[in-house]
Amino acid sequence: MSTYAIGDIQGCLDPLLRLLDKIQFDPTYDRLWIAGDLVNRGPSSLATLRYLYSLGNSVTAVLGNHDLHFIAVAYGHKRKSSFDTLDQLLRANDCDELIHWLRHCKLLHTDSSLGYTMVHAGIPPIWNLEQATAHAREVETMLQSDYINDFLANMYGNKPCQWKNKLIGNPRLRLITNYFTRMRFCSAEGELDLNNKTAVSANDFLPWFAHPHHACRQEKIIFGHWAALEGRAAARNVIALDTGCVWGGCLTALRLEDGEMFRTRCPKT
Repeated sequence: MSTYAIGDIQGCLDPLLRLLDKIQFDPTYDRLWIAGDLVNRGPSSLATLRYLYSLGNSVTAVLGNHDLHFIAVAYGHKRKSSFDTLDQLLRANDCDELIHWLRHCKLLHTDSSLGYTMVHAGIPPIWNLEQATAHAREVETMLQSDYINDFLANMYGNKPCQWKNKLIGNPRLRLITNYFTRMRFCSAEGELDLNNKTAVSANDFLPWFAHPHHACRQEKIIFGHWAALEGRAAARNVIALDTGCVWGGCLTALRLEDGEMFRTRCPKT
């Protein structure tokens, strides 16, 4: 049995199937981790989500910003953008069932036996793994609860941009969500810079994983979200898996048992 972690699919089903064929993935024995952004921007969001859902317990996915965006659009709390490719998914007769499955995915998944933790964007340097897991659970609980509409209605925004334990309510949940699904650069104190989407640091902000005193520096962390890194994170124990599939790059899988990487080329969509 092998466990494979795969970066952002974003509705690109054909590259995913080619990659799974390359690694000879067998859902009876193998396990698949998906680092968020299962849907949107690619051509086959509905088919991708249906396929992953059909794999049952063989798949563990964390939520990315595009997955949360899809849920917010479906619930009427956000309008589609001109770049979204969600129409077929939103019209599908099994849309509610697929949303229910997504709502029960995590923001953070950790497996102590394998020694890996997976998130979509990252973990801020001020949180250790125990704290990050607890804060992720706060948002997961809201997504699975009857208060989901209140959460989605207040999910968008860049403020607050720095963690304080005294934060409560929607501002607290919004910042936790931004850390796990939108973060790239931040300060050592956890202040976010959500405007810089390049791979080049500016001012006093560094990539979230580059801070030397990161509270999770001893943990092995898998993340996606940041295609501009091209799969390169210059930090020990940190593995970047978003290699820009939807932009014509690659779709990448990491076999957790031995660290071997597998890639398949993707057409630009």
